[in-house]
Amino acid sequence: MIIHLRRINPLEFRSPNRSPLRLFSTLLQNPSPPPKTQTQNPTETLTKPQLKALVLTQYSHGKFSNLVSNVLALPNVLLTACQNLTTSQSNNALNSLDSQSLLNSVSRRFDIEEMGRQLCENRFDIEACCVTMMPSRMKGESLVLPNLKLKVLIEAIRMVLEIVYDERFVTFSYGGRVGMGRHTAIRYLKNSVENPSWWFSVTFDRERFDDRHVNKLCLFIEEKIKDDFLIGLIKRLFECEVVGIELGGCYLGRGFPQESGLCSILINIYFNGFDKEIQDMRLQKNQENPKFKSEQLVWMSGLFYKPVKMYVVRYLDEILVITSGSKMLTMDFKNWVLKYLEGRLDLRVDKMKTAIHSAVSENISFLGMELQAVPPSVLHPPMTEKAIRARKKYLRQKEVRALEFKNARERKRKILGMKILQHVFKKLKQSDGFKFDFQIENEVREIFRTWTDEVVHDFLGSLEERWEWHRMLTAGDFLSLRHIRGQLPQELVDAYDKFQEQVDKYLSPVQARKALEKEEKRVEEEEEQKYAKSTVEDLTRLCMKVDAPVELVRKAVKMAGFTNNMGRPRPIKLLIALEDIDIIKWYAGVGRRWLDFFCCCHNFKMVKTVVTYHLRFSCILTLAEKHESTKREAIKHYTKDLKISDFNGNEEVYFPTEREVKMMGDQNLLDPRPVDGALSLALIRLASDEPSCSCIGHFCDRMDTIYYRVWLLQNRLNVNPSVEAKWVPGMGAIHESLNRKCLPLCSHHINDLYMGSITLQDIDCTAFVDVD
Repeated sequence: MIIHLRRINPLEFRSPNRSPLRLFSTLLQNPSPPPKTQTQNPTETLTKPQLKALVLTQYSHGKFSNLVSNVLALPNVLLTACQNLTTSQSNNALNSLDSQSLLNSVSRRFDIEEMGRQLCENRFDIEACCVTMMPSRMKGESLVLPNLKLKVLIEAIRMVLEIVYDERFVTFSYGGRVGMGRHTAIRYLKNSVENPSWWFSVTFDRERFDDRHVNKLCLFIEEKIKDDFLIGLIKRLFECEVVGIELGGCYLGRGFPQESGLCSILINIYFNGFDKEIQDMRLQKNQENPKFKSEQLVWMSGLFYKPVKMYVVRYLDEILVITSGSKMLTMDFKNWVLKYLEGRLDLRVDKMKTAIHSAVSENISFLGMELQAVPPSVLHPPMTEKAIRARKKYLRQKEVRALEFKNARERKRKILGMKILQHVFKKLKQSDGFKFDFQIENEVREIFRTWTDEVVHDFLGSLEERWEWHRMLTAGDFLSLRHIRGQLPQELVDAYDKFQEQVDKYLSPVQARKALEKEEKRVEEEEEQKYAKSTVEDLTRLCMKVDAPVELVRKAVKMAGFTNNMGRPRPIKLLIALEDIDIIKWYAGVGRRWLDFFCCCHNFKMVKTVVTYHLRFSCILTLAEKHESTKREAIKHYTKDLKISDFNGNEEVYFPTEREVKMMGDQNLLDPRPVDGALSLALIRLASDEPSCSCIGHFCDRMDTIYYRVWLLQNRLNVNPSVEAKWVPGMGAIHESLNRKCLPLCSHHINDLYMGSITLQDIDCTAFVDVD
């Protein structure tokens, strides 16, 4: 079926009931003049040190000023923001282009110098750059998204605010910062938190930032930045609803289109005062209770000294507080936290969910994972007797194999030596008696050229004697044969037996046996000391165990359709309309995101099983259902690694192989990509007779695009994500306004979107195509 497509004009989706916005032109009666950019090359992007130096030039008397006119309005800064929007797209061809090529691509969409002049003169129309996405349901909510031009401005503001604030944030503030993501926060909890006793997580009621929160946020920004133009821009972004913050939701830090790239740093700025107060309280508590090293623990009356500590981790709007003191101390600290959040920050806290829990006997959810305090033996359990026996058996087998290799080498050397001797004896028989001529001696030296000179000299000196012994003893070891011993003189037999006694006396392995017994005794003592140390640690120390939510993962697997009611893999019929390679990429994107997200968990083996078995065989069954074949035929064609051939016949593997999954773990923790986007999104390829348009990837000029229609999981299941009984708690959902929208994408961007290299924030969703 051919579908006629029509590109939507973004101006047609402007909200009809929006209140007129103030242009804030009266805030500064005498704005600073535009910066002189004639001496600067507008075609070159700025590096981070150059941008930092440019921002620091506006610092005076403890505040930053004129950031819009002297920094944001510069074409170099705006072009750097354009480059940042493209560098997140790993396979995008723009990554290899220079600044001039990027500028040409930007110029095809808007004039970057004119945009700078509009910012300088405060004439930039934010409302004209907003696109209202209408919901697919009658009672659904609309979504306002920025077009590509406004995205550049938002990214430029984020860059400037990052330089101003990032070094001023406290160390336990995570999210929206370079190198300070989810895995970094989990690594801090696992490595730094010791002996937790009580903890609680602050849970906010679902609430959007309104005027009072925005005004308070602007007051916090004015403490460091004296620029009414910048404050006005931020207020206008909130008034246009193109930037919105919803606390207590499930989309912050997930890469969803309803989250602006400016939200993370604005949340960190809003909570910065709260973080500073907690940091001062922690430092005061640490001074009152100094920390001792493990070997300096004071033993008095059978008790170990444990200093009172407070630990706080904040990831955007998720706050976890841990204490190693009494419950009364934790209750006082909790009351202070609630008073500050509700009073100073004017936020609504869910007091029922913000309850104190025991760190030892109760789990707590944080960052989509479950935390619990356990003894060290739980994280690193000792080897069982069966495992010890298996390891000893493996070591013995390893020694036997090494001995077999050694004997094989010696046997080969012996065979080679016998060949050499036979060759030498043959030459000697052909010569006159046992006298050597120079030709035979040269041949012998050539044969033994690999030996050392000393060995060759000794061999040549005793060759005649060795020949006699060889001729006499070629019959074998006759002295050990019983019928030979009876025919020999008794003196010879006695001498031979005496010789054997002397050999047994001086070569008896008594010292070796004593050394072996000593080594075994040392190993036993070390094991006893290790057992005693582990026992003491289990009684005096608690560590942090991080687990993946097993029940939630199983519920997500069942809800998405990977498994049936019996928990066995099943095909997903919605994906049958996709190409084979797109089906494999969709499953690979979900599997790799889950593996990257939960690789820091203690029960990561469970997630490996889900990806290796449920997702892999669900993909195989989907391919078999599409081609009307059996599972065995699909495995025979694609193999269990789900290999697929390209146009040139080269095999490509997108789904993680079984060996690759086994090697994964928490050795190299990186900030994971969002998990929920791939699971709740399916892109169906469409056929169209319309001419191809440019790709909607940021500044992508490719025209060989294919139209894909968006299908969302919640709309397909007819489920409201806000109802936790039918949805997976903590799993976000893409906004419903994107359902059934058509997106023109090139091969690079559709591959990155499937595999999770980019999210819907990295493409221009406002340039979608509508279906007639």
